[in-house]
Amino acid sequence: MNENANVNLCPAQKRPFSALSTGIQYNQIAHEYARYRESDPAAIERLLARSGISSSSRVVEIGCGTGNYICAIQERVGCECFGVDPSTGMIAKARQRNLKVTFSVAPAERLGLPEAAFDLVFSADVIHHVQDRAACFREAFRVLRPGGMLATLTDSEDTIRRRMPLALYFPETVEAELRRYPAIKELEHYSELAGLTILGQEVVEHPYQLTDAESYNKKVFSCLRLISEEAFASGLARMKRDLRRGPIVCVARSLMLWNQRPCEAGPDEDKPLAQPISHDITPACVSPA
Repeated sequence: MNENANVNLCPAQKRPFSALSTGIQYNQIAHEYARYRESDPAAIERLLARSGISSSSRVVEIGCGTGNYICAIQERVGCECFGVDPSTGMIAKARQRNLKVTFSVAPAERLGLPEAAFDLVFSADVIHHVQDRAACFREAFRVLRPGGMLATLTDSEDTIRRRMPLALYFPETVEAELRRYPAIKELEHYSELAGLTILGQEVVEHPYQLTDAESYNKKVFSCLRLISEEAFASGLARMKRDLRRGPIVCVARSLMLWNQRPCEAGPDEDKPLAQPISHDITPACVSPA
């Protein structure tokens, strides 16, 4: 934990992610997750550009895992950052990465953080694990300061069906993922019930080349733990066969849902509502910088 941080953490009543009900134990896979999983650079760029955070901002990541995203933001911006995750194993790994980030063990529904204290709250590929999504959005509203922004990085049916390489080599993951990922309209509904303003949605894309199958062999992508061993072995064999011919061209995609806590009327409020994102009905594609 960052000893210089001046935000007091409150006791948190734990409520586990729904991943536990599928048999995925994140404490046990924390080492492999930290070794192989990386943040999406296009998503990082968009988070920084859209939120407008600066070195004086406060940022919290819900479900931070081993800290890929929140550490990248702290290193880029130098702002006060917090990462929260219900897995003690994930948080232990995260604390080894960046001593300037304050990490704590808590669920998405009860962050144990002070009210109206943060300029940006975000989660990356986490909301489908949260048991009580309505409570998660209420908690985000609670900790955001008026005018602060919430970014939920998730997947839509379209991005799940177009996942590359997952949907190509492990097509059985598509239906499994469609069953556990919430619809975007559902998330928008929960955000409005929590009192947040919907700013819109967009899709960010990051092309890259896959040169090694070890991260798939280690099943660091949780959806690989939801399919049969036969389907997994078949897909992995085909991936390794193609990799022997050369790199596999891939595209990482995330749908970003943006919300904002409305500004409260009063002389001390100086941050206006952000402008809505254009094309918020049909997600816009943002090319990596």
